[in-house]
Amino acid sequence: MKIESCPKCRSPKIIKSGIVNNRQRYTCKQCSYNFTVDKIGKKIDDYYITKALQLYLEGLSYREIERIIGVSHVTVSNWVRHYKIKRLNDGMYHPTYRIITHQELVEQLKNKEFLTGAGMIITELGDKFMLIKWERFRE
Repeated sequence: MKIESCPKCRSPKIIKSGIVNNRQRYTCKQCSYNFTVDKIGKKIDDYYITKALQLYLEGLSYREIERIIGVSHVTVSNWVRHYKIKRLNDGMYHPTYRIITHQELVEQLKNKEFLTGAGMIITELGDKFMLIKWERFRE
């Protein structure tokens, strides 16, 4: 990251002034202000944010999403809050999910018993597929 001016007075007259906490420190020659570069945070790809929100809407818990995507359940919760996602609470359906390969998916779809009596969504997840299935609770 190239520093071009002082953040306080916007003067281009800055010099390096040591290292603090493994970050380069600078001093402005005009106003004598000391500063360091901003820490660049870890950016998560929008694909994973979208997948996490889709899985949340499909009825999976934060911890289940954490196990599938590999992102903290707190982060998923923050995304849900940030994007103001609301899901319907329908107690009659219960989602189950499986992560399977292409060949396993083809075999599952050939089985007629597997397809009847439930709603289903198939979504790509990297090089595998996620199969989300809803079945009515049996009384």
